[in-house]
Amino acid sequence: MKLTIDLSPAQAERLRLEAERFGLAPEDLAIVDLLATPGDDFKAAAERVLRKNEELYRRLA
Repeated sequence: MKLTIDLSPAQAERLRLEAERFGLAPEDLAIVDLLATPGDDFKAAAERVLRKNEELYRRLA
């Protein structure tokens, strides 16, 4: 099966970098799942916010 997907330049670059990280060719990745997954920067920011507001969340519980 051959599938053609139009990606923005930013998406194409992210796909290339993720494929490189996994040691795969870009066309071998599950593109939809990969692009829908939050990046490490988002995860780090979310964790930072949770730690920063930990006391507040504890009090509100």
